[in-house]
Amino acid sequence: MPIITVEKPLKDKLGDEAVDSLIRLINQTQTEQKAELLEFVEEKFEHRLTLEIGKVNERLTEEIGNVNERITQETSKLDVKIESTRADLIKWMFIFWIGQVAALLGILFAFFK
Repeated sequence: MPIITVEKPLKDKLGDEAVDSLIRLINQTQTEQKAELLEFVEEKFEHRLTLEIGKVNERLTEEIGNVNERITQETSKLDVKIESTRADLIKWMFIFWIGQVAALLGILFAFFK
């Protein structure tokens, strides 16, 4: 806080008590102005912070939606691949079993002849 000095001619005209009262009034006014300014800046900061948090929440919600959509797409692609692989596996299993049965029947026919 700056120190306020009163020049001698003003001090002589007003007197010591009036000068002290004037200085207290100036100091009180400065304190009130600082408090009002601080309150104004706090309100403005809180408002700006609220807006920015809202924007971040919107972006976050949008990005989460995009990620969920991509996960759904990839899951459906994997389901298709799994079904395709399962069908191929069953096909090759039947081919293997038919080969095994044919080989076994061949051995049995050769054995019993």
